[in-house]
Amino acid sequence: METPYDWITVIVFAGLIVLFLQRSQGVARDHLWQYLIAAVGCAGTNYLGNEALKLDATNWHVAAIALGLATLAFIWVVLQPFGTPRG
Repeated sequence: METPYDWITVIVFAGLIVLFLQRSQGVARDHLWQYLIAAVGCAGTNYLGNEALKLDATNWHVAAIALGLATLAFIWVVLQPFGTPRG
């Protein structure tokens, strides 16, 4: 937990865990693979960001931020953490 990428991705992943645990009660709304995609997005963002800091490479920062935003968009659109239940 040394870089901003570490903190941000862990916070997003913790929120993902809470969402999964909350939704695991009752009728299934989501599939497990959807959470796997979001978790891999967090891991990829963290990796790219940490490599960008090591290499001091702007293009890696851009890739990390783009993947992070894509992961958040996926969570927002597919998992709908604040939306009404689908189905």
